[in-house]
Amino acid sequence: MKAIVNKDACIGCGACQAICPKVFEIGDDGLSTVICEEVKEEELDDLLDAIDSCPTGAIEKED
Repeated sequence: MKAIVNKDACIGCGACQAICPKVFEIGDDGLSTVICEEVKEEELDDLLDAIDSCPTGAIEKED
């Protein structure tokens, strides 16, 4: 499974990084960046929490 950040919708609030730091970080552009190619099974719950917590709905998952 992959995480995808829509940079046009992201406001760089950092919620995703706080919830799921093994998958997201705030990049030099001030926006969320996916830092892993494939989300591991043990990170799935955190990824789903990050998706639900994103205030702009900028994060999606792809199977």
